[in-house]
Amino acid sequence: MNDSIAVLLTCHNRKNKTVACLKSLFDAMQTNNLRRVEVFLVDDGSTDGTSDAIREHFPDVNVIHGNGDLYWNQGMRLAWEMAIKQDNFDFYLWLNDDVLLEDLVLNEIFECYEEILNTYNQYALITGACRNSNFENVFSYGGRTDSENVIPNGELQKCKYINGNVVLIPKIIFDKLGNLSPDYTHAMGDFDYGLRSIEAGFQNYTTKNYIGVCPINDQPQWSNPEVPIRKRLKLFTSPNGLNFKEYIVFRKKFWGSRWIIFAIKAYIRVLFPALYNSIRR
Repeated sequence: MNDSIAVLLTCHNRKNKTVACLKSLFDAMQTNNLRRVEVFLVDDGSTDGTSDAIREHFPDVNVIHGNGDLYWNQGMRLAWEMAIKQDNFDFYLWLNDDVLLEDLVLNEIFECYEEILNTYNQYALITGACRNSNFENVFSYGGRTDSENVIPNGELQKCKYINGNVVLIPKIIFDKLGNLSPDYTHAMGDFDYGLRSIEAGFQNYTTKNYIGVCPINDQPQWSNPEVPIRKRLKLFTSPNGLNFKEYIVFRKKFWGSRWIIFAIKAYIRVLFPALYNSIRR
């Protein structure tokens, strides 16, 4: 087997995490050397020496420099653009730079992909299920349905939404969907891509087992009742918060006129977060 894989990452001022992530990736590559792996990483204006550290420890990584305003979605779009300009890869693997991969991640994710293809004759996106820590099997990121997280149980499981922390995308799906949507700066690009995959007739699955560690982010600050309202409102429209305008683009695209309900909920959540949380409970 000589499939080629382009690994795509973007980072900003997280040198230690980025280096640790890349180390876990290259360690994992040693356990599955049947595939050619090329890494494309966008350093989006880091000032902490990230690029220098990558060049020192991982000289084969293709480092692309951003202007500091790309965030996750636009940074990943740029990494993908550079990858497709360089070669015609068989697979693309999204990877967040705060993930520490298990050694057998490539074996696990490709076994899932091949089982789906051989059993169901389907092409699918595979999102990797991540644990919150090395000490407990608590789900942090991976596949989701409308109502719950899809917890790995040793079996193949479909999901509707995909977190972009670790995602395998075969070329046939990329050829159909293309790059991440230009509609988003930071968040929602991963959910958008997974929903577009389903609309195009493909499927989304999660890995059978946990394939890495990625700590859960704290409660969104734009809806945290302990954060002053002025700061919540600023985060409500910023890339690092909800980014309300882009959020509504996402909702309109997949929920039609129901976007109005989501808009009302978002305003209640930012203005009255304690009330919103009590109603949800």
